[in-house]
Amino acid sequence: MSMRLELVPLPVSDVDRSISFYCDIVGFVLDHDVSPGNGMRVVQLTPPGSACSIAFGVGMGAGAPVSNLHLVVDDLDGVRAELSANGLEVSPVQDMGGGVRYAFFADPDGNSWALQEIRAGARLPDPAS
Repeated sequence: MSMRLELVPLPVSDVDRSISFYCDIVGFVLDHDVSPGNGMRVVQLTPPGSACSIAFGVGMGAGAPVSNLHLVVDDLDGVRAELSANGLEVSPVQDMGGGVRYAFFADPDGNSWALQEIRAGARLPDPAS
């Protein structure tokens, strides 16, 4: 069996503001912005280097904010610095031990994101401890 997660829908209150946030501040690529009719609008964006995209729009249904989506990065400090320079409020880096580090941010609608770095040589906790 093969399964691929390729699209995550996000609830947003202002489509154009969300496009600006994700493209201009976070650096996602705008794949599609279509209006198929009946007042519906579908926007799809993809993080650089990702096989999974996000989608939001008008007429797609509402929902609670999505929590703790992970963007896996190779250089957490570099990505955090770049996003901060773009005006994004990103949490300080949290070192979880074992080579795993995180930083967090949220979009204007409260959808939350984790930047995750797993350093070379990262190890799982010892179950005996």
